[in-house]
Amino acid sequence: MQIESTLRDRATVMSKSETKLRDAFCEVLSLRADQITDETSYETTKSWDSIAHMALIATIDSIFDLTMDTDDLIEMSSYGKAKDILRRYGISI
Repeated sequence: MQIESTLRDRATVMSKSETKLRDAFCEVLSLRADQITDETSYETTKSWDSIAHMALIATIDSIFDLTMDTDDLIEMSSYGKAKDILRRYGISI
């Protein structure tokens, strides 16, 4: 039973992390949660311009208490990529 509890706790942490990321995208890009998928990208989202990109980076850095490398800032071109990048920093998403 301890293992089941641990697995549920891990799933909750993953859900909370992804919810935080999705909320950041919603807030910064003025999108609804149902508009955000792994394919939501700089190229397909009108509100995701260079200023919004930097605001998104700052918000994500603040929420997850990290500082992304320059290469990661450039690579973060979609919601899916953002999740991949956060995983590299040890965030469970």
